[in-house]
Amino acid sequence: MAESVGAGDRVFTVTRWVAVAIIPFLVAAAFLLYTFPTRTGELFAWPIDPPLSAYLLASAYVGGVWFFGGVATARRWHRVAHGVPAVVVFAGLLLVATLLHLDRFSQNISFFTWMALYATTPVIVAVLGIVQRPQDPRVPETVDVAIPRPVRIALAAIGAAALCAGVAVFVAPAAAVEVWAWQLTPLTARVTGAVLTLTGVVNAALLWDARWSSFRLLFQAQLLSLVAIALSLIARREDLLTDRPAAPLFVAMIVAALLAYGGLTVWCEARMQRAAASRSRVSIRRLE
Repeated sequence: MAESVGAGDRVFTVTRWVAVAIIPFLVAAAFLLYTFPTRTGELFAWPIDPPLSAYLLASAYVGGVWFFGGVATARRWHRVAHGVPAVVVFAGLLLVATLLHLDRFSQNISFFTWMALYATTPVIVAVLGIVQRPQDPRVPETVDVAIPRPVRIALAAIGAAALCAGVAVFVAPAAAVEVWAWQLTPLTARVTGAVLTLTGVVNAALLWDARWSSFRLLFQAQLLSLVAIALSLIARREDLLTDRPAAPLFVAMIVAALLAYGGLTVWCEARMQRAAASRSRVSIRRLE
């Protein structure tokens, strides 16, 4: 495999510090939503009911902690670059949802923190993404794996479906309230739609980038989110409206996504290890 050359492929110091600054807020939000799902009205930015909606948002924050931790520690920019558009879209949609439903929010420190974060994060992250973009040399690392085209197309199609569903739920929350797998309000419908867009925006990049190194950390973050959602569905199964077809469909989609992302991750990691071992053997022979 070719080594990343040409552009620096580095993460700027300011980008690392922004990631470090964001992580504590994600950790705090995930902790509050998971630990006190029935007290979100006083402890979080707005009252969320049922708790499954709180858990879904928390699962996105869990993946976000992993992603921004990767941004703060990554040695190469291309390893995290495709996560930036997803963050911008997600945070931007949450800002729009907030402005459309200001009457639903609590007037507490959590809301003012929420508002400050979502009013600034989409812009800051977007600017950093634009500035950092030339750093990606668009070539594989020394030890890398090419994701097969059929797999990339399939995952991009799955992501497109999630993105379309997320946009539909966000644009038409009243319709989503009537059919979703658990009870929603117009606000939680829009938040749910924003969460659904994350996978779609990330997976779109698979159409032009086959490097496993470009998606390794992002898939890890998505797997963490999926595990968190799966555990939430088990813990709050009473929140599911089992008389609606969307309930078993949503559960099936989460299980399928776990198998797909997990299987691909295991396969790519095994190939990475074989490639690294082969390279080591070649290096040893040259020294002998």
